[in-house]
Amino acid sequence: MEIAMVVAADEANGIGNENQLLCHLPNDLKYFKRITSGHAVLMGRKTYDSIGKPLPNRVNLVISKSIAFIEGCEMFTDIPSSIQYAEEKGFTHLFIIGGDSIYKQALAYCNRVYLTRIHHQFNADAYFVNLPAEEWKLLQAEPQAADEKNKYAHTFEVYQKGEVQMDNFIFAKS
Repeated sequence: MEIAMVVAADEANGIGNENQLLCHLPNDLKYFKRITSGHAVLMGRKTYDSIGKPLPNRVNLVISKSIAFIEGCEMFTDIPSSIQYAEEKGFTHLFIIGGDSIYKQALAYCNRVYLTRIHHQFNADAYFVNLPAEEWKLLQAEPQAADEKNKYAHTFEVYQKGEVQMDNFIFAKS
C-alpha cells in the first residue's frame, strides 16, 4: 500500500492559520480531488473540523484522542492503527491530509509527498514538515501560473522517499 501525504504549503512551509487553509486555490482543490478520490484519506480531528463533513468518494479516517465517533468516518486514536485498518481493508493508497501534528507523526510511514508549493508567504500558525533532501527525491514539478481564479502561482511537486519506483504511482495532470 502506498502511503502518501497531500499538502499545500507556502514558501516557508506554512500550511494553515487558525485552522483554515492559507488561501483559496481552485486549481489545487481540483488536484487534491483528482489524487485522493476513490482512496482512503487520513486526517486529524481539527482538520476534519475545518472541512466540516466527510470528503465524498473517499474513505475518511480520523485520528482523535477525545472523540469516539463521527458519522461517515472511521475513528482511530493513533496512526499505526489507522494504517493497519487501511491495509486490512485492502486499500492501494492511503493519503495523509493533515494537520501539522499528523504530518509530523506520519512522516516515518510515508514514501510519497504530493506538495503544492504556493509561491507566496502567508501568516501561518501551522507548518509542514521539512523533507530532508538526502531522503526525499523530487520526481515531478509542474508549475502553474497565477490566473483569474488562482491568485498565486504554485507548483505541483511530487517527492519520493528512497529509491524511485514508478509502479503504482499516481500522476495527476491538471
